[in-house]
Amino acid sequence: MGQRAHRRPRLVARVAARKAAVALVLAAGGLLFATSAQTSQGTDLRSDTADLPTLVRERSQAVQARSVQVAALRAEVDRLSRSVPAASAPGDPADPLDDAALGAAAGTTAVRGPGVTVTLDDAPRTPTPPAGAAPDDLVVHQQDVEGVVNALWAGGAEAMMIMDQRIVSTSAVRCVGNVLVLQGRTYSPPYTIAAIGDPARLEAALAGSAQISIYRQYVDAYGLGYDAASSDDLLLGAFDGSLSLSYARVPGAA
Repeated sequence: MGQRAHRRPRLVARVAARKAAVALVLAAGGLLFATSAQTSQGTDLRSDTADLPTLVRERSQAVQARSVQVAALRAEVDRLSRSVPAASAPGDPADPLDDAALGAAAGTTAVRGPGVTVTLDDAPRTPTPPAGAAPDDLVVHQQDVEGVVNALWAGGAEAMMIMDQRIVSTSAVRCVGNVLVLQGRTYSPPYTIAAIGDPARLEAALAGSAQISIYRQYVDAYGLGYDAASSDDLLLGAFDGSLSLSYARVPGAA
């Protein structure tokens, strides 16, 4: 009786230790299962690992396809680069961006070449206006001048002049009453617009303009003036104004 009583606490301790170990193993297994389920998100993790060669092969094919696209784009860039003349030293006549070329493009130097001159004029003044004509039908309007300018640019004009002024990036055509206002100067009709370029292309652009077509209907109906003449040698003077932009400003007090 005394020996049994002495061994019983040891036996109880062993059983408790084994139970604790089993519980710990079960807890660890549950944690692993939970982690695997969360990582897989419902997919089979083993299949992805087993199919790794297929995944590598697919990625390799994708990279190869992208490499082909990159090579094609690089070849296109090289082709376009070769089509642009190489830049030379400033002032070199062969340099497409030298001072003379920039001046011609900006309008600050005179240019000469073949082109077309268009003349627009009001209808002749008569004691009795044409039947059905309103006063506005008998004069050249701002949109008529703009229509000619836009058609000539569309036809490939390289330089342009309205009246005695070269057209530049800051030029704006405005009509006030029956006069044309251009870069601070006023002009009365007839208005002349000259453009340097391929005369055939310029004339084709004028003939194909819907806005000019409407104007020419008024030419036929009410006698407005319209004339387009090509020339082998036009001289357009340089722009002599300021190229600085000006704009309205709000007074500081406001």
